[in-house]
Amino acid sequence: MKLSIQPGDITTLTVDAVVNAANSQLRVGGGVDLAINRAGGPGIQAEARRIRVDQYPDGLPAGQAVATTAGDLPARWVIHTVGPVHSATEDRSDTLASCYRESLRLAASLGVASIAFPAISAGVYGWPIGDAARIAVQTSREMSDEVAATVREVIFVPFGEEAVRAYDAALAG
Repeated sequence: MKLSIQPGDITTLTVDAVVNAANSQLRVGGGVDLAINRAGGPGIQAEARRIRVDQYPDGLPAGQAVATTAGDLPARWVIHTVGPVHSATEDRSDTLASCYRESLRLAASLGVASIAFPAISAGVYGWPIGDAARIAVQTSREMSDEVAATVREVIFVPFGEEAVRAYDAALAG
C-alpha cells in the first residue's frame, strides 16, 4: 500500500474515496466537512441524514465510519468519520487511530483502491498536528496487511505548511 501526501484541496482529488472529518450528527459543520459538502452537493447530506436517522439516531460515535455517495466530487464515495476532541488530561489516541482503521476497513469493503484523508481532529478539535500526522501514518501502515489487497493508495491531504512538515516527518519516520 502506497502512502503519500498531496497538500491542497481534498475535494478536487480524483480518488475512489475521500474521508470527511465529520461531526457525530453527520450535519454540515466547518472546515473540511463544509468544503466536502459544498463541493459534493446536497446528495451527500441527504444520504448522511438518512444514515443518522436510520442507523445512528444518537449520533455516529467517535472512531467509527460510514459511507455516502460523493455527489459531484470526482471521488466515488465519501467516508465520514468522527474524530475525538483533543484532551490534555485523557489519552484519546486510540479513538483517533480508530478513525483511520475503520475508514480503511470500510474502504476495503467498498472496493476502494485509492483514498484521501484530511488531518482528522487537527482542526477545530485541537489535536496537535505532529501527533495527528504520526497517528495517521502509523495506523495506515499497521492496516496495510489487512486492506492492501484492495486499498492500494492512501493520500494524506494536509492543509498548511506546518501540517505538510508534520506529514513529511511522519512518512519519513
